[in-house]
Amino acid sequence: MKDFDSIPALMADIGQRAKVASADLAHASAERKHSALIAAADAVWANRADIIEANKKDLEFGREKGLSPAMMDRLILDEGRIQGMVDGLRTVADQADPVGEVLAEWNMPSGLNIQRVRTPLGVIGVIYESRPNVTADAGALCLKSGNAVILRGGSESFHSSGAIHACLVKGLKAANLPEDAIQLVPTRDRAAVQELLTLTDYVDVIVPRGGKGLVGLVQREARVPVFAHLEGIVHIFVDKYADPQKTLDVVLNAKTRRTGICGAAECLLIHKDVAETLGRDVIAALQAAGVEVHAEGVLSNERTVDATDEDWGKEYLDSIIAAKPVADIDAAIAHIRQYGSNHTDCIMTENADNAARFFERLDSAILMHNASTQFADGGEFGMGAEIGIATGKMHARGPVGAAQLTSFKYLVRGNGTTRS
Repeated sequence: MKDFDSIPALMADIGQRAKVASADLAHASAERKHSALIAAADAVWANRADIIEANKKDLEFGREKGLSPAMMDRLILDEGRIQGMVDGLRTVADQADPVGEVLAEWNMPSGLNIQRVRTPLGVIGVIYESRPNVTADAGALCLKSGNAVILRGGSESFHSSGAIHACLVKGLKAANLPEDAIQLVPTRDRAAVQELLTLTDYVDVIVPRGGKGLVGLVQREARVPVFAHLEGIVHIFVDKYADPQKTLDVVLNAKTRRTGICGAAECLLIHKDVAETLGRDVIAALQAAGVEVHAEGVLSNERTVDATDEDWGKEYLDSIIAAKPVADIDAAIAHIRQYGSNHTDCIMTENADNAARFFERLDSAILMHNASTQFADGGEFGMGAEIGIATGKMHARGPVGAAQLTSFKYLVRGNGTTRS
């Protein structure tokens, strides 16, 4: 890893080059962007052995740092996950180009024709932690939406991200697009993050993708707008009208498929009328799958841990889940409003009115009915990939795909039209 004499100078240079590249990329044809992404996908697969070798260095670094099993799982790249990156790149490539899309059009009595059309944001800074696949996802989505991007991966994924980034650059070269359109910060030095957050002359928006600490740092110190991807304090409410088999299947998948992702279930709220029946069955099934359950009241058994106030509103990112009986759907909604993070919440019920009430009364970015919260993912929403799941309410919300990485402008046409 190269040492740099001046991190401010390094980041200013990266920012300036990104700004220049964004001007070219903003009007690049859909065909050239598609070609670049397909070439990048081919390069990722052709260089998968090199990516896996780079990943081994990161895994060794992670073990030395004492990363948790869940964080190590986020870091691992194998052929299956690399194939997933390739599929994501191809899916994004094949999507309709959002740039120039006419969002609305109308005529005025004055004779003016007005269109509102999608336009790129400009330069996007993406700061992420251990998951190296974000390098491909973010690069692809920014390119598709006509934005230049500055990627700052986590120190744990430094080598993997570098190998993936090299493939994205090959794609840009193949399509004769500016190589500076996708740049990776070439240092682990944390000072680079501080500089990126203050590059107001060059960066139009920052997207943090990681834990509460990272997002909080970015929100506190950024001088440019932020799309906040906050922690996933994901709840599942098991209504008294829940189907037992569906509930067992969904809860187990939502917690155990991958515990270290933001869509993993972290808290179970179970209607008191089924707490001693279905509720206990769910707890037993989770325990059989190796999940540590922090339970309250009748959901406790000889193998559970007594839940404390610290368990409510906690993102474990591990094989741990909190569980609590609640009086009714309104008590569940109140709990989620108090302790949730507006990320993803789910209701298990066969009662359509209760499902509608849950959807109406909560304002999480993603609300689900009888479906695993592990589907909280841009790829599963048909976006090919996501740059993050925004939990704020301004501009982008939920999975942030290519269309969400655009703004709009008004095109006004007249015919010598003057205002009286």
